[in-house]
Amino acid sequence: MAAQDVMVGKTIPALLEGKKYQTLKDILTTMEPSDIVAVFEDMDEEKIPLLFRLLPKETGAEVFAELDPDWQELLIKGFSDTELHEVVNELYVDDAADLVDEMPANVVKRILAQADPEMRKEINEILRFPDNSAGSVMTTEYVSLRPRMTVAEAIIRIRRTGVDKETIYTCYVTEERKLLGVVSVKDLLLAPDDDTAVCDIMDENVISVSTLTDQEEVAQMFSKYNFLALPVVDSGGRMVGIITFDDAMDILEEETTEDIEKMAGMLPSEKTYLKSSALDLFRNRIPWLALLMVSATFTGMIITGFESALAAQVVLTAFIPMLMDTGGNSGSQASVTVIRALSLGELEFRDVPKVIWKEIQTSVLCGVSLAFICFAKIMLFDRLVLGNTDITVMTAFVVCFTMAVTVLIAKLVGCTLPMIAKRIGFDPAVMASPFITTIVDALSLLIYFGIANAFLF
Repeated sequence: MAAQDVMVGKTIPALLEGKKYQTLKDILTTMEPSDIVAVFEDMDEEKIPLLFRLLPKETGAEVFAELDPDWQELLIKGFSDTELHEVVNELYVDDAADLVDEMPANVVKRILAQADPEMRKEINEILRFPDNSAGSVMTTEYVSLRPRMTVAEAIIRIRRTGVDKETIYTCYVTEERKLLGVVSVKDLLLAPDDDTAVCDIMDENVISVSTLTDQEEVAQMFSKYNFLALPVVDSGGRMVGIITFDDAMDILEEETTEDIEKMAGMLPSEKTYLKSSALDLFRNRIPWLALLMVSATFTGMIITGFESALAAQVVLTAFIPMLMDTGGNSGSQASVTVIRALSLGELEFRDVPKVIWKEIQTSVLCGVSLAFICFAKIMLFDRLVLGNTDITVMTAFVVCFTMAVTVLIAKLVGCTLPMIAKRIGFDPAVMASPFITTIVDALSLLIYFGIANAFLF
């Protein structure tokens, strides 16, 4: 497959250079929209409009919907009004709404001017919902059936109206827009006879979401129930749209990327890495870096407070980085595990006691193991190999005992803070590695010097 991609990547520019447009059109017709998008992204900007015009109308709309906003804007600027009208009205409503939401105001004005009145109305309906809600990512294009329809009438309706729908496999039974049930094309085809009423074979236990449901919760429902599509209803139970599986996949990718960025101590970015400028990356990273740098002041204050103790036992200084790093890593492990479980809906705040008990058991096992390894390392390597005679058995004990206690505290902090953040309405991902590490660094130093004072001074 990779070799084929390379061949296509070389063939298309060559055919374009040789003006072999019919051959190019034949090749593009056989390709999947996502593969055509990949070809476009490797082409020079001035060649993209010409290549796009070779695509069949339906394929062109699919390719356009998958392109990055920058490429979409480039194409729109090169479109005539007729071309823009054809592309916009060929898009599914949710893709058209996304396009309008991402384009500059002057481009949006032109897009809406070329959209059919019905399309314009549906776009505006979707855009009125809050960002990241089910209403903002749904499409209003779905197959609706009446409960008293026969199977034969339902199949005829699907044939007549299904060509413009995003999915026809799952059909929704409504009466005065009230959602009554759901029926699949399979159910219709396997019905006992053509005169069977739709209401007799529909599933009345329909799982739906509100227009204001968070999009991440919606995506999790696809994973939980293996849906192909999920109906969206308003506060009165009237059906207003559906969310399809491909939209759920996009939501999961977007939410996971956002969580990873937050867990790494960055503001979420709306652009891909290669599309982000150095200034964009700076803006996303500097706030957390500055905050964490200032918060590290507490660590310096703790070390300064125990300066006289360190002067008496200088050897203790050598083990500070190891203890702080181990504590930070332990806290990060716990926080990342809990944050992921929270995002997947595996944990609730009521599970805090279970989580704490599990992490206590884990930290005891990890802490004791690391303490033994650390003791062997200090006595064999630091004392014997490196010849550091200032290291005594008691010094090694203090370091190893601190190691065990630090791991315990770090894992408790790492598992509880994300759950508390979730409880009070914050994103748990914010309580990930950088934030946890800063807290644990300060705690590990307090524990270290407290134990050292108890046993060495």
